Amino acid sequence: MQSKVVIITGGGSGIGKACASTFLARGYRVVISGRRMEKLQEVISEFKSSSEHLLAVQADVSVEEDAKRIIDETLAKFGRIDVLINNAGISMRALFEEMDLSVLKRLMDTNFWGAVYCTKYALPHLLESKGSVVGISSIAGKKGLPGRTGYSASKFALEGFLETLRIENLKKDLHVLVACPGFTASEIRISSLSADGSAQGESPREENKMMSAQTVAHKIAEAVKYRKRDLVLTFNGRFTVWLNKFFPAFMDKLVYKHMAKEPGSPFK
Repeated sequence: MQSKVVIITGGGSGIGKACASTFLARGYRVVISGRRMEKLQEVISEFKSSSEHLLAVQADVSVEEDAKRIIDETLAKFGRIDVLINNAGISMRALFEEMDLSVLKRLMDTNFWGAVYCTKYALPHLLESKGSVVGISSIAGKKGLPGRTGYSASKFALEGFLETLRIENLKKDLHVLVACPGFTASEIRISSLSADGSAQGESPREENKMMSAQTVAHKIAEAVKYRKRDLVLTFNGRFTVWLNKFFPAFMDKLVYKHMAKEPGSPFK
């Protein structure tokens, strides 16, 4: 039987790279995309024993033509698409009143529109294979996080898009998974944008105390295997989502206090 094919955007590092490793180990053909070719080449070198099952496509998913090219090159190489993991994303940390609006636009272009573009062009092939669309969201897509208006907005938008896609295709056997990893050890906070759009340059959190990207990737692969609709990881993540359903005003205050404790927080 022909091996299944997974596309992973933002596949050069973090959760994306871990997903590439996990799905390769499960016998998938894997396509990774990213803006930095040197990062993609590092992944290829690391998994050179499986290089015939791995394709790297340099692309910026916020550009519609690039997103379409990822799909086209996947089909040219492997002839099918079974799973699309919309993982590419950027973050930010700044108060909305101090933030240049171009920062929010960059977040929406990558985190939301990037997923929309890739899904649009992959969808006919995913419907044919009765495959899976995965969106890597966040607890920030369930509860607004202060200092991260652009990030939360993009993840709320992503979840609304994916939920509607799921309902539209109820009778077509399309699997749609919304995955919320919670805080995960990765470089997303280092490259996070500040108020003027420059990179933050360092993480305000203790990365070594967070869930590993490899653990997250394993959980995502299992959720794809069993065609789950939602995946919320970490106790704090699940507790936040549950508590917010019943005590939203209390959670506003709790989230404010928690995020204000970050080193260099833009608010106190």
